[in-house]
Amino acid sequence: MRFWCCFGFGEEEEKANTGGESGDMREGLFYTEVEGKSQEFSFAAMGNDQPGTSQMGFAIGDNMEEDLLLGMEVSRNLGGNEVAVNRSVSWKPAIGSYDYFERHACASGLDLLEVDWLVCDKETSLGFGRENHDHDCQYKRAKVLSDSQECHYATTMSQGADTSTSANGDQNISRASVPSDNEMVLYLSSTPNGGGSGNPMDSDGVGDGDEGGHSTSKIEDLEVRMDLTDDLLHMVLSFLDHINLCRAARVCKQWRAASAHEDFWRFLNFESRNISPVQFAEMCHRYPNASGVNICGAPDINSLAMKSITSLRYIKTLIVGKGKLEDVFFHALADCSMLTSLSVIDATLGNGVQEISVFHDRLCHLQITKCRVLRISVRCPQLESLSLKRTNMAHALLNCPQLHELDIASCHKLSDAGIRSAATSCPLLASLDMSKCSCVSDETLREIALMCPSLRVLDASYCPNISFESVRLPMLAVLKLCGCEGITSASMAAISHSYMLEVLELDDCGLLTSVSLDLPHLENIRLVYCRKFVDLNLQSPMLSSITVSNSPALHRIDITSRSLQKLMLQKQESLTTLALQCQSLLELDLTECESLTNSICEVFSDGGGCPLLRSLVLDNCESLTAVEFNSSSLVSLSLVGCRAMTTLDLTCPYLEQVFLDGCDHLERASFCPVGLRSLNLGICPKLNVLQIEAPHMVVLELKGCGVLSEASIKCPHLISLDASFCSQLKDDCLSATSASCPFIESLVLMSCPSIGPVGLCSLGGLSYLTLLDLSYTFLMNLQPVFESCWHLKVLKLQACKYLTDSSLEALYKEGALPALRELDLSYGSLCQYAIEELLACCTHLTHVSLNGCVNMHDLNWGYKGVQPFELSGFDGSLAICSPEIIQEPFECPDRLLQNLNCVGCSNIKKVVILPMARCFHLSSLNLSLSANLKEVDVACLNLSFLNLSHCYSLEVLKLECPKLTSLFLQSCSIAEEEVEAAISHCNMLETLDVRFCPKIYSVNMGRLRVVCPSLKRIFSSLCAS
Repeated sequence: MRFWCCFGFGEEEEKANTGGESGDMREGLFYTEVEGKSQEFSFAAMGNDQPGTSQMGFAIGDNMEEDLLLGMEVSRNLGGNEVAVNRSVSWKPAIGSYDYFERHACASGLDLLEVDWLVCDKETSLGFGRENHDHDCQYKRAKVLSDSQECHYATTMSQGADTSTSANGDQNISRASVPSDNEMVLYLSSTPNGGGSGNPMDSDGVGDGDEGGHSTSKIEDLEVRMDLTDDLLHMVLSFLDHINLCRAARVCKQWRAASAHEDFWRFLNFESRNISPVQFAEMCHRYPNASGVNICGAPDINSLAMKSITSLRYIKTLIVGKGKLEDVFFHALADCSMLTSLSVIDATLGNGVQEISVFHDRLCHLQITKCRVLRISVRCPQLESLSLKRTNMAHALLNCPQLHELDIASCHKLSDAGIRSAATSCPLLASLDMSKCSCVSDETLREIALMCPSLRVLDASYCPNISFESVRLPMLAVLKLCGCEGITSASMAAISHSYMLEVLELDDCGLLTSVSLDLPHLENIRLVYCRKFVDLNLQSPMLSSITVSNSPALHRIDITSRSLQKLMLQKQESLTTLALQCQSLLELDLTECESLTNSICEVFSDGGGCPLLRSLVLDNCESLTAVEFNSSSLVSLSLVGCRAMTTLDLTCPYLEQVFLDGCDHLERASFCPVGLRSLNLGICPKLNVLQIEAPHMVVLELKGCGVLSEASIKCPHLISLDASFCSQLKDDCLSATSASCPFIESLVLMSCPSIGPVGLCSLGGLSYLTLLDLSYTFLMNLQPVFESCWHLKVLKLQACKYLTDSSLEALYKEGALPALRELDLSYGSLCQYAIEELLACCTHLTHVSLNGCVNMHDLNWGYKGVQPFELSGFDGSLAICSPEIIQEPFECPDRLLQNLNCVGCSNIKKVVILPMARCFHLSSLNLSLSANLKEVDVACLNLSFLNLSHCYSLEVLKLECPKLTSLFLQSCSIAEEEVEAAISHCNMLETLDVRFCPKIYSVNMGRLRVVCPSLKRIFSSLCAS
């Protein structure tokens, strides 16, 4: 017979040879039945070079059937026990992928146990070995063994009760695939150490004493190895943690040997892993040179810890915790001569009521935190750092002459005398943390200051009984007194004697009212939640960081520093006086300092003590009324929300950004000179005087300065000026601006009714002017514009109600403004004749807007009284081109019109645009909201957008627009047949909107798609398809 895996089934006649075997095919696994229990094996490598096998998998020859069913031996399990497999088992071949095997194993919840090797020769047995899992069958070619019919497999076994061997020698085999955290130990216990002791398996699953008749060298010659040198592979694997090393070991023989190298197992990390003492002993036996062990959270930490210090003679670091440690462990530490670091975390020491002694000659770092013990005695002559944080001992006896760091924070049961005794017994102490030790007093601090002259770091936070008034610590560099209720202004006199102080933290000192310090080395100070703090005076040339917040009573700050670069003093509501002598200060934020007055401006001007200040934020400082800055360094200024400010005077030649949003009461503003490139004054309804001298400014927006009457704008490089709604701006101001800003290209004077012919004539000096907006003005004569703006390209005249029918005659009769391309006459009062003449003669226009023109009637660009005929268009389509018989030939120039907008023209009833109108460039036509429009006949070769929405009277629609892509007919009463006929000639139509069309039903959308196959989107009143 042939057994198939992964990709193919055996042939039907071969299946018949299996006889009584109940073989069923399942994904990617071999199934066996032993005493009614299902056992599974995953494929590791497969190959067969014999002809006749499947091209998608592998097969075992017919002469192997007997061996597969009856011959199989398992050499040994992890503990060395012989496991015999029943020869009468029946095998069930399964088909599928490795992924199914992995998912099935994870779902089973069983752990991994490595079976070292299973060998079956070609006459009596079939070999299984996970070390031969050289290639993942999903990503690499299967390994081919040309001279042998051996096939190798990886097996998995359950852990705990499931991994026990039965009395008759049967082994229960599980289905895990990838090692989990707890499975790592089980896998490693069977991984060889290269040069380690024990009975490690070779790469082919054959032990040193194996007599199965298979040569290791023979298998090695047949294997396809990864093309990686050992040195390169060693470097790659050095980046992996233990879990991923175990996974890498499953790749092939070379990776397995490399991942087991002792360089990767110097530190045995079994934190929070379920490892038994036997397994841990095996690991210690395999890696006797390990220098570090972490068994915190492992079961039976006392046994594991004892095994560590007795088996690993080179151990230097040991981490234990989350369990109980017997007194014998601490006595045995003295025999572990190489140990230098010991950490005991969250453990019960001894029986919890006895004294624990730690004696060691070479221990340098000791950590006993969150432990339960009555007394601790430490005698370690080389100990340098000791942490007893959150340990509830009542007494601590220290004999550590070399101790430099001591942490007894949150030791609530440790008395004042105990703290004093522990600290003063360490004459070389440099760092002491006794925060949250409620019993400590000033007397203890004074004693420590005498006995520990080298103390540089002291954390006495949340010690309510200390005031620090009579303590002298001259060598102190870091002092933390957060939450100390006894700290007052008198304490600052004692702190000032610590002339080496670099860091000072005084957060939440409720009785502190003032801080006045002159410390030459102070770099960092914190004053947060000091509710009675009113005065800060710091003289420190090295000061680089100040944190002051949530101090509502603070009203005066005086700082002198050569190193401070950034200062944040937000929300100091009572701050009225600020004196700074900070030569390096670059950024200052005073947001919501509501009490600051105008005198603050002197601090930030030249000569005020901040010569390098670049960024200043004064947002929502509502007490500022007159702001005046004269600074040669200021680059960014923010005055957002300063609503009381009425006057602004900036003389800042390098100022690039200014923010004035919300300055509603600003009346006078001067920017002379500034380095601004753009300025937006937002809405300043009370601004009436403006002076700007900005040589680099290109964009100026005065939109909303409704009462601006005096404006001096000297910006020689200004390109865009928007003076919309400046109703008081007069001709003389416009003339002066035109003279001083000759490069203006865009000028918006919308709703500037005071501008007259004199001001418009001055625009002749703007030779680069291309856009002029005179909408909503009272102009009656446009002759000054025609005479002075020869290069104008865009002219907007919306709602110019006083223009007469002859006002635009110069455009279509005299050829004025030859460069004009866009004309907006929306909401005007021009008559039908003037509009028709303009559209007929100004063929150079590309964009025309006639929205809301009530005097505009029909738009008829065709011939009356004749019948058109069909003519082949540019793209080969048929188009209505000309009358059948042309009595008088007429040559019409090509129109450049691209966009025509006639939105809301209520008197339009008919629109006809035929090919003889020569609108070859028209691409967009908008006739929406034309309530009386009944007929539309458009034949434009390049029209792509047509909007007829809300044309409620539309009845006739004829379209010859081969390039139309979007058609909008929303709320039109047109019949469905008319739409079908219209879109049948639009071969490129993609979007059709017929929402709220009462005569078009959504159920008939299929008919529209049949008529116009190019449709992609149809929007109807019920759904969008």
